[in-house]
This record gives sequence, C-alpha cells and structure tokens, in this order.
Amino acid sequence: MNTPQHVAIIMDGNGRWAERRGQTRTTGHRKGVEAVREAVRSAGELGVKYLTLFAFSSENWRRPEDEVNDLMGLLKFFIRRDLAELHREKVRVRIIGDRRTLKPDILSLLTEAEDLTRANDALELIIAFNYGGRDDITRAARLLAAKAARGEIDPGSISEDSISSSMDTAGIPDPDLIIRTSGEQRISNFLIWQAAYSEFVFLECLWPDFNRAAFEDALREYGNRNRRFGSVAERDLALGS
Repeated sequence: MNTPQHVAIIMDGNGRWAERRGQTRTTGHRKGVEAVREAVRSAGELGVKYLTLFAFSSENWRRPEDEVNDLMGLLKFFIRRDLAELHREKVRVRIIGDRRTLKPDILSLLTEAEDLTRANDALELIIAFNYGGRDDITRAARLLAAKAARGEIDPGSISEDSISSSMDTAGIPDPDLIIRTSGEQRISNFLIWQAAYSEFVFLECLWPDFNRAAFEDALREYGNRNRRFGSVAERDLALGS
C-alpha cells in the first residue's frame, strides 16, 4: 500500500455521537479522546511519519463556555495521562496555533510536551490547538512584513517558500492526505495553505467511532488516487490522456 507520509485529520462528530445516544456533548468529547489514542497508535503501526490532529480551532472559542472549559480539561487530562507513554513510544509532540492568548496553565503543558519529546523520531504528532488556517497565513505575513520594514529582507524576494517557512508548520511536509469524519465535506479553515495538493477522504463515521479499520480504509482510498501536483501522471502519459 502507498502510505502517505503526512496524514491530517479533522476530528468531527463528538457532539452528534453523544446526542444520538442521549448523552452530553462532554461525554462525546471524552469518547473522542479515546479515538485520538487509537489514531496515534494506528498511525505509528501503519507507517505514517506525521500525524496532524485538528484539536481546537480559533473559532471554537465561540462555543458555550461550559463546553470550552470541558475541552480545556480534556486537553490537560490527555497530556498528563498520555505524555509519558508518547515519550516512551518515541513520539514527538508539536503544537501549531496562536499561543499568545492561551492561559498560562495550558501554555505550560503544551510547552512541556514539546520540550520532553523534542528528540523523538518514531512519529511526529502535530496538535493544531487554537489554530486557524487564515490566522496562520496572517501571522506569517505580519512576520515577513516586519522583517521587510526592518530592512532584513527585500519584499520582492518573498516567495512561497519564505511564506511556508514563516508559518506554524515550518519544517513539516505538507499533508498528503486529509481525513474528515462525520460525513461533512469542507476544510473548516484547517491547513488551507498547506492543503493545496492534499488528497481528501471524507468518512461517514463520527469521530468517536474512528478506529484502525477506518484509518486503513482512508489509506486504501488514498492509495487508489492519482496524484498529479498540477502535472500529468506517468500512467496518464502511458494511456495518452
């Protein structure tokens, strides 16, 4: 199977999973944490080198305060409970997103996770937290504009590469495959610069039901795709198409 190097996942459907069972949205989010563990484990076993999870968007702050507080609590719980195991499994944790407005306790936990696992190389787990694609591009543009204003760079020299290297995902290859659960078919402001040539697989299962079998289904679908990157694939040339 042609395994993608970098898989990114929009983890959607926790609330609907809970509502269909007459349970609280918090219960759905807790079940979703179990699916996160399964996804990380499966990624490593299936040969994926980079796994990006859309954990909390910059728009999610608009949700009810109780739900936001529950999500923050689950993030703390996940890091405190799973960080040691991730480190033992040689998983490197990296956080992308705007950190400027995060509370000190959240920020310190994220920093601890990155610092502890920095030298690990079995799997890179990228957690998109307080992340928005447009915000990522905006902050990169501001960074380059500030450098130009200081005379450090020529504005005319700004390129796609210099923009990419100024974004949160600098040094991380663009995602080969983006998976979204719950049957929704939109990108929701996730990695919109980096996803220019990504393949998309939309799964009907809700995120708490995502398991290794679902992961393998998505990878098989990816393996059947003909990636061109704006050019013509070799097999198309052979067929004269």
